[in-house]
Amino acid sequence: MRRKVSNPLALAVLAHLVMGPMHPYELGKQLKDTGKDRNIKFNRGSLYMVVEQLRKAGFVAEQETVKDTQRPERTIYALTGTGRDELHDWMRELVRDPAHEYPQFGVALSLISVLDPVESVELLRARAEALTKDLDETRAMVGKATADGVQWIFLVEEEYRMSLVEAELRLVEKLTGELSKAEYQHQWREFFGREQ
Repeated sequence: MRRKVSNPLALAVLAHLVMGPMHPYELGKQLKDTGKDRNIKFNRGSLYMVVEQLRKAGFVAEQETVKDTQRPERTIYALTGTGRDELHDWMRELVRDPAHEYPQFGVALSLISVLDPVESVELLRARAEALTKDLDETRAMVGKATADGVQWIFLVEEEYRMSLVEAELRLVEKLTGELSKAEYQHQWREFFGREQ
């Protein structure tokens, strides 16, 4: 289904407005405070742009404009009934229907044979180190959040992230082993005309 606004940030905005009307700055703060910025990249400009797109689509509406002496005028946005329907329909689709994604590492793997296998092994080992560090940091963050009483449902995207990183690490280790084999390195040099 083609959506009027298909940016993942729009989905996060709709989801956060379920909790009540907010100003875009407050929305951005909540997204960062809840760690959603680990999965959804945004900046202040893109957030305001998405809120405007949602307003034009009828998914959010201006509820009120607040003016106090300390700050400039701020517009508070609320979720509309149509926006709530869009949120639920979109979430059902994302949870139910697998979609083929095109991650950059998948592109790199599909073309890795152009690199010298010795160099590929070095690069993959560096990637494994970075992945291991990311995995350790995520585990520590989830452990702290759990100890602080955060319910598991609010950490499920981090569980998903850790599962993906663990799977990628296994693949990287397997690939490193295969690329390290003298037989493959010989075949590669023969094929690419670099036999010494």
